[in-house]
Amino acid sequence: MRAPVHIRARVGDVAERIIVAGDPGRVDLVASMLSNPRLVSTSRGFNVYTGFYDGVRVSVAVHGVGGPSASIVFEELYMLGARVIIRLGTCGSLVGDVGIGDLVIPTGAGYHPGGLYYQYIGEYACAPAVPSYELLKLLVEEASSMGARYHLGPVISSDAFYAEDPQFASRWSGRGVIAVEMECATLFTLAGIRGFKAGALLVVSDSLVTWRHATSEELKETMVKAALIALNAIKRVTWSS
Repeated sequence: MRAPVHIRARVGDVAERIIVAGDPGRVDLVASMLSNPRLVSTSRGFNVYTGFYDGVRVSVAVHGVGGPSASIVFEELYMLGARVIIRLGTCGSLVGDVGIGDLVIPTGAGYHPGGLYYQYIGEYACAPAVPSYELLKLLVEEASSMGARYHLGPVISSDAFYAEDPQFASRWSGRGVIAVEMECATLFTLAGIRGFKAGALLVVSDSLVTWRHATSEELKETMVKAALIALNAIKRVTWSS
């Protein structure tokens, strides 16, 4: 197996269970919930912490913005021993009943073929981009137990944050998609290719129906709850080495 180039950590520094996020501040938040968190890499701004949650070893890592950046981190975390990855992110609502501050647990992720995906898949085909059923089930159970308002459904992973036109929401919601974000399709596709378990939990930070965007302060309480849901889910995951 190739050695990581961007994450300056060694095998053993990173746990088999990892929560990832694009926002370094969100990673710091999750790290603060761990016992004895240790910063094991800061290279390229892809900060990685490793500690314990309820006695279970867990890492938290920054994956940056967009599929190409995230793919580097997912690949290198896998090289370092990651076998379960949950993305704790944000998303934009595409339907009226998915409100700001709600949670979305993706059941799959659409994407536009080409670019990153073509380079991995080798043809203009849409490979299944779906989470591990076990992680999906655990995230639903933990969200339910905490009384969180959540929605299950597919998301679209877009490469261009500012390319949405006024018809973006109606076009994709008409295809059964409930939210837009940028990295889930990459994570789920790589999980299938490399053989690790992946899932995602997203906080709705804006609406493409009303064009309203929430501030980090408005979402702070929800993000703490989402982080706890992700941690409680990831500590329960099993796998065969």
